[in-house]
Amino acid sequence: MDPCPFVRILVGNLALKFPVSSKPSLSRIHASSSPCYCKIKLKNFPHQVATIPFFQSQEDNNSQNPETNGSFQKPLAACFSLSKPQIDRIISKVGSSYKLSIEVYADPNGSSCGLTTSGKFLGRVTVPLDLRGAESKPSIVHNGWIALGHSRKNGSSAELCLTVRTEPDPRFVFQFDGEPECSPQVFQVQGSVKQAVFTCKFGFRNSSDRNLGSRSSLPESKNSRNWLPSLKTDKDQSSKERKGWSVTIHDLSGSPVAMASMVTPFVPSSGSDKVSRSNPGAWLILRPGCGTWKPWGRLEAWREPGFTDALGYRFDLFHDDIAATGTTTTVATSTISTKVGGKFTMDMTTNIATPSISPQSSCDFGSESCPGSRPGSGSGSDFGFGASLSPLAQSLCRGGFVMSSTVEGVGKCSKPEVEVGVQHVTCTEDAAAFVALAAAMDLSMDACRSFSQKLRKELRQQTQNFVV
Repeated sequence: MDPCPFVRILVGNLALKFPVSSKPSLSRIHASSSPCYCKIKLKNFPHQVATIPFFQSQEDNNSQNPETNGSFQKPLAACFSLSKPQIDRIISKVGSSYKLSIEVYADPNGSSCGLTTSGKFLGRVTVPLDLRGAESKPSIVHNGWIALGHSRKNGSSAELCLTVRTEPDPRFVFQFDGEPECSPQVFQVQGSVKQAVFTCKFGFRNSSDRNLGSRSSLPESKNSRNWLPSLKTDKDQSSKERKGWSVTIHDLSGSPVAMASMVTPFVPSSGSDKVSRSNPGAWLILRPGCGTWKPWGRLEAWREPGFTDALGYRFDLFHDDIAATGTTTTVATSTISTKVGGKFTMDMTTNIATPSISPQSSCDFGSESCPGSRPGSGSGSDFGFGASLSPLAQSLCRGGFVMSSTVEGVGKCSKPEVEVGVQHVTCTEDAAAFVALAAAMDLSMDACRSFSQKLRKELRQQTQNFVV
């Protein structure tokens, strides 16, 4: 099935040109003492905040000007993603009058960075966005200097340098047909068409179960315990914990293609009924390979301290030599509201010169095995290259959007929707790993729930060894 069209709006290469002024209102604004920042706004999206380098000399301005700077490594300041239905609504309602707004501020105290309203407003620029045809070809919307509206009226001649770019970013979209703990089917979605591609099996590992592959008939390698020390059972450990949860993703033939396994119990911190950042719970995301489960990444989750209703998380990517070196790279860390939910997002974009991805890519999640996929899995794709590297390892080289998944707040019915960039899917196992990660992220919202609250029956193990 073909991927869904998406468009990304990238904003970056920011610089502020503000000549020395004798005006009292502007005399305090200097690069060394007044950090400048901006709020980048797009209608119906949360605004994003970015700092802006401040230049006064003509030499500095020329080195930063995108029209004279030959470097393609232009720092990213903000990124907005739009689906095809969103683009169609914008075109039908406002046409070419859709605008990106950038408000520029100076912070004489150097402390707000956009988090408060204490910054001094310097001006605003708007950039018209014509999104017609944006899902099929990249486009440079603006590239150069533009006068700040507010400062222009005051005669200050302040100018903002920026580059605005749109590019197609096709993604595979997957939808859970129910909550992950209810072992639902997972559908691939393309517009109004839905096609079942995976089944999701939730379960509990027994305290004596050391083999993550025992539920899926995949044998364990001799060295697999090197990276699973947290599976050991400690009889003196408090019974007030949540542990042993696992989610196995199967393809339509019934073969296991990915797994998320809770390897560090979620336990309340001392004197509290919540999981703390200093002692987070953790999941391993595993992929099949060479007849056993291989670690692909580790997801940690906790409740943020204080009075904030937020779930904190961090996802680490395992290197190929993880068993020998223990080397990982953190590729996602943020928070999600426990009240209203949000999105788990992995995006490796660092500049606005990311290569465009062909929107014509497609993937058949029921085709024969592709080079690099697990033999006999009955899964694969036709992308023209193998999967010798994991999708995220490739992402570190390619950059760009990797994945996102929706997460509902505590107590709400959650059917995660997962988006995966087409460049990060070379076979079924790749897509399944992201689906397993999405399930683990969703279940972490329940695992980090206050221990004074009772979990739903599907999450409660009916033995004395697993009290939740």
